[in-house]
Amino acid sequence: MTTALPSLSRLKLSPPPLSTTNAAALPLPFHPLPLRTSSTFSLSATLESRQPAPPPPKQEFTDYDEEESYGEVSRIIGSRALQSGRGMEYLIEWKDEHAPTWVPSDFIARDVVAEYETPWWTAAKKGDDAALKQLIESGDGRDVDAVDADGRTALLFVSGLGSEQCVQLLAEAGADINYRDVSGGLTALHMAAGYVRPGVAKLLVEYGADVEAADDRGRTPLQLAREILKSTPQLQFARRLGLESVVRVLEGAAYEFAEVEEVMERRGKGENLEYLVRWKDGGENEWVKAGFVAEDLVADFEAGLEYAVAESVLDRREGEGGKMEYLVKWADIEEATWEPQENVDPDLIKLFEQPTPLLGS
Repeated sequence: MTTALPSLSRLKLSPPPLSTTNAAALPLPFHPLPLRTSSTFSLSATLESRQPAPPPPKQEFTDYDEEESYGEVSRIIGSRALQSGRGMEYLIEWKDEHAPTWVPSDFIARDVVAEYETPWWTAAKKGDDAALKQLIESGDGRDVDAVDADGRTALLFVSGLGSEQCVQLLAEAGADINYRDVSGGLTALHMAAGYVRPGVAKLLVEYGADVEAADDRGRTPLQLAREILKSTPQLQFARRLGLESVVRVLEGAAYEFAEVEEVMERRGKGENLEYLVRWKDGGENEWVKAGFVAEDLVADFEAGLEYAVAESVLDRREGEGGKMEYLVKWADIEEATWEPQENVDPDLIKLFEQPTPLLGS
């Protein structure tokens, strides 16, 4: 039996009935909005469409004013998520002279919103890349970071479902790769880790997903994957293999740009060989798979070489064979020593080489 994590089990991936509002509808203003779609067929408009269309005039938009009276809605021509991720606004095209207006979802008839939103969420929650592609390319002004009633985006759903095609479509359409859902702070990478989708995790990393992003419980996607792996029974071979693959993807991304200061200890053998490393950026010491540690550092550790912390470069000279050497002052060694260039931190050499500005200049 697998124990579901509370923060992940709340996100149901099967397509539930669409909810179009985040709360009960707010009281209508003094002039209710008769928001009904129009399906009137115009022969003259059809004939005109065959002629070359003039450039469209620059369109002005306004925000919704509760004190103003609006006519009948023609259609929704755009959408945008609120910055808080807790609701939506829709750009309404009116049948009268009003300029298109951004209207909060709570003031729009549910059937109007549903007609616009249902195809999107059906495609997202089924991982239907063909339908999603058609909607993205339709030019209907849709926000690819639109949120559902629980503040979750399409990217979160398709990542949990494992649809690499949908992830790619949304990423290339400009979806926020690092969006955090409002209920638990989960990102798409958390979803890929929690639902054991190594292919999606790799794809998200390639699109720039933040592997260090933490959810509301402080867990990075890598920590989440390790947590689930630890609680997964040994008999669930396929799930464990998938989780191990996710862990390898995330470890590779997390350690790609991190620099190791020192290898301190070793444990395990073969594929399980790990080294306890100290990071140059001062991060907490961490056990890292052997494959992610630089070979020269591993070789030095295995050879029993000790490390010291350099404070500064005091002097330089030309050594044997014309190779440059530097006199290094150490933090934990009293006497400075001459070292070949390859053993000296390039930043310290650069600092030494910089000319000292003259006083008053």
